[in-house]
Amino acid sequence: MVEIDETLVRRLVAAQFPRWAGLAVRPVANGGWDNRTFHLGGGHLGEARLAEAHLAEAMSVRLPSAERYVAQVEKEHRFLPQLAPQLPLPIPSPLALGRPGEGYPWPWSVYGWIEGERASRAGISDPVRFAADLAGFLLALWKIDAADGPAAGTHNFHRGGLLDVYDEETRRSIDSLADEVDAPLLTEIWERALASRWAGKPVWVHGDVAEGNLLVREGRLAAVIDFGSSGVGDPACDLVVAWTLFDEPARRAFRSRLGLDPRTWERARGWCLWKALITIAGLRERDPAGAGIHRRWIDGIVADHRGGN
Repeated sequence: MVEIDETLVRRLVAAQFPRWAGLAVRPVANGGWDNRTFHLGGGHLGEARLAEAHLAEAMSVRLPSAERYVAQVEKEHRFLPQLAPQLPLPIPSPLALGRPGEGYPWPWSVYGWIEGERASRAGISDPVRFAADLAGFLLALWKIDAADGPAAGTHNFHRGGLLDVYDEETRRSIDSLADEVDAPLLTEIWERALASRWAGKPVWVHGDVAEGNLLVREGRLAAVIDFGSSGVGDPACDLVVAWTLFDEPARRAFRSRLGLDPRTWERARGWCLWKALITIAGLRERDPAGAGIHRRWIDGIVADHRGGN
């Protein structure tokens, strides 16, 4: 396990980007799991560096927390500058690509800072409008030419790929939770998700449209961040937010704006069900509250399944 802290980040920045040496480094609240994220800015600037001040106050440093996340670095540096001009909301802007050093074994990144608070139901002023805005962002993303994009695979944990890769894990989780869930019903939902395939051309997917990757300012959607799970394939994986963040009216607005076929929504329920089940199985003994959040996801999935939505 590599220890990633402020001291390491200061050393890396000073060694590889001396123009930013001496700027304050402080961890970002809820800085992520796949990567550790830090604010870069402030500190004591000499007169000769005042021209850097505005930029320096608006940067972040992002370092993969394990080797399995390293492929995301090059991918974001290559593709985010191509995607950004074609999207209706800001996304991360890579400023510099760091290399291994100072005891840290992998590449890392400096990005422009995007101001905002992570999304939450309490922080969204108009959930239906928020859902429509997010749907508009996804529609724009899915329209971008995906011919050169990376196909779903291990680099993005198969987001946009086939759910079959998680079949054994999902069924094992259903079995382990059979004392508290309707195992036959969840198996039916899962098998419906496995039964279809995306019939359209592969599209760009974000891969992790979740509360922590949606930024809000003044109650509205302001930016979409963390494209580490992005790739090219089936957009169903980008719909999970319908059950993890939205209430029922917002979910209806989201679904209506996107205009996708029912089978895609069945696969989306499969993506959400897989994530909820494996999380509950891992948390129910040591974090009942965390497991409870994911049980509510399943309640929404079941309600939509039974309602034919």
